Formats: sequence, structure tokens, C-alpha cells
Amino acid sequence: MYYLFLVPSLVLFTLAITVPALLGIFYSFTNFIGFGDWEFIGITNYIAVFSDPAILSSYLFTFGFAIVTVLLVNVVAFLLAVGLTSQIKAKTALRAVFVIPMVISGIVIAYVFNFLFSNSLPAFATAVGIGPLEESILANPDLAWVSIVIVTAWQSIPGTLLIYIAGLLSIPGEVYEAAAIDGAKPFRQLWSVTLPLVAGYVVINVILGFKNYLNAYEVIVGLTNGGPGTSTRSIAMTIFTGFTGGDYAYQMANATIFFVIAIVISLLQLRITRGKAAIA
Repeated sequence: MYYLFLVPSLVLFTLAITVPALLGIFYSFTNFIGFGDWEFIGITNYIAVFSDPAILSSYLFTFGFAIVTVLLVNVVAFLLAVGLTSQIKAKTALRAVFVIPMVISGIVIAYVFNFLFSNSLPAFATAVGIGPLEESILANPDLAWVSIVIVTAWQSIPGTLLIYIAGLLSIPGEVYEAAAIDGAKPFRQLWSVTLPLVAGYVVINVILGFKNYLNAYEVIVGLTNGGPGTSTRSIAMTIFTGFTGGDYAYQMANATIFFVIAIVISLLQLRITRGKAAIA
């Protein structure tokens, strides 16, 4: 029975994930364009990747976007979690409302916000006289990234919120009663009691969120498609565009480097979160 359940899953995983990945890594050492003949060229593709301004720009954008989004998502989600675990009316209903974005497809969300940023927001800005927003921020190379951060955060906050709610509900009420007896005001309790006790959850949310945002793709496609120009092109989009544009082996080298970075982040996550399972 054990092998009956294990073997089919292992075979499917190997054929769908492991074999294509190994083939891709092999082709990264060739000049393969996706079809036809190819030649082995060693580490030429890897050397070219590290000197390609377009690829370096995509890494810079992706990591910057991931850092800003992680900070925004965790701050907002934590504050919402504090509010939704306090003594307020209809907090159960509010929790249900706040998790709705989590169940909607990212590409659908992106196209909806694309319309809002391209039509509704400029029309509103024109009506009230907000000059900088009268044109779509999606067409502004300096502001387009802001729209991606907003939409990604809007979709990501619910999942982060649920983790923080679980952490806050695990704190015994007696801790706050003792702090109140000692004269700690609400803000002092939040800073000196709540934050230290949910530190494990903060670490988990930050690392998981950062790793997920490095794979940003569908929201960017729906909002800016990497534009204006290539100002919002992520690593994943750069790799996929190369696959369809005849740079298969070259982008496989890029994908392999990105894979190694993801592995390093995953190992860091395991190291930091080791021992946190009991808290979570």
C-alpha cells in the first residue's frame, strides 16, 4: 500500500519536474534555441548573463519589488490582525471579507486593477484636480512599479493576515492582564508584549513572502507586461520571454542561476524557522 501511493506520485513528479529541470540545466551549456541542432559551448551563457544589462536590471527590479512588498504586506497585515483580534463588533465577518482577495486569480485581479489605474483613477484625478495622477501610472516608468506593489500586496495581505491572527490568538490573555497591572498602555503592550511573542510568525511571513515575490509574473503581465519599456520586467518574465524568443539556452542559464538563488533562500528559511514550528 505504501508503494502504491508513493510510486505514481514519484513518477509523475520526476517526469513533470525533475527530468525537464535536468534537461534545461544541460541545455544551458549549449547554444540550443529551442529546436534544431545545437553545440556544447560550456559556461559562455553564464558569463553572458552576468554582463547582460537587461537581466541585471530584471534582478534589481525583482529584488527591490520583493523587499518593498514584503515590508508593506507585513506592516498592513500585522496591524489588521491586531484590529481583528481586538474587542470589536463583527470581527468574524470582517475576517471573512479581508481574505476574499486570496481566492481570486492573480491575473484576474491584475486586469481589474489595470482598468482602474488606466481609466478610473485618471478620471477621478482629473475631476478633483490631482495633476500627477491624471495620466495612468502604468505608462510612467518611474511609477509603474508602485501599481505592481499595490496589487501584489492587496492579494497577499490575506494569507499573511491569517498567520498573524493565529499567532496573536496563541498569546495567553494573562500576559496582557499582567502588563496592564504593571501600568503598560496599549502601545507599550503592542511593542513590548505582542511583537516579541509573535516574532516567529514575523520571520516566517517575511521569508515566505520574499521568496514568493521573487517569482512575480502574472500580476506584472496583467498590469504592465513588463513596461513601460522593460522597467517592470521581472526575472520570471525575462526568462519566459527568452524561451519564446529564441534564447532558450541563454535563459536556461539565467533560470539555473535563479534556481540556485531560490535554493539558498529556502535553506536560509529552514535555518531561521527551525525550532519555530512549535510556536506556529
